[in-house]
Amino acid sequence: MPIYEFYCPRCNTIYNFFSRTINTTAQPWCPRCRQVRLNRQMSAFAITGRAKGGEDTEELPIDEQKMARAMETLSREAEQINEDDPRQAAALMRKLSHMTGMELGPGMDEAIRRMERGEDPEAVEAEMGDLLEGEEPFVLPARKSGGRRRRPPPRHDETLYEL
Repeated sequence: MPIYEFYCPRCNTIYNFFSRTINTTAQPWCPRCRQVRLNRQMSAFAITGRAKGGEDTEELPIDEQKMARAMETLSREAEQINEDDPRQAAALMRKLSHMTGMELGPGMDEAIRRMERGEDPEAVEAEMGDLLEGEEPFVLPARKSGGRRRRPPPRHDETLYEL
């Protein structure tokens, strides 16, 4: 029974919808504003921390097709990596960042650099855990738009709605 994520550009919020069957075409209305059909999101990885709400009405600057292709490629590659080699896991994370256009947060970048040197991921997490929990691991690249404020990351509604 899948859970799908949908984004409302008006509310700048990601909602979770539970479906009793696989449903790749449903497009629900926003549960909050009830004025917008939601855009389906690719669930790429877990995000830590909380996003702050915003009032900007731009859409998320993520190319969904590019993200889907990247995730498909990376999932195939993830099946082939040696779990005992932190360098391979780090290379996969760098590739994810490169293929999606998302930038690494400073803490995540440092953790990956340490894994690229062969350090044990569990040791890196033990030492950097508080720093990593306090930041978004991946961030959207800053826009170069004549002084306009960058939209904050979307808020995540923790409610599970029925699709």
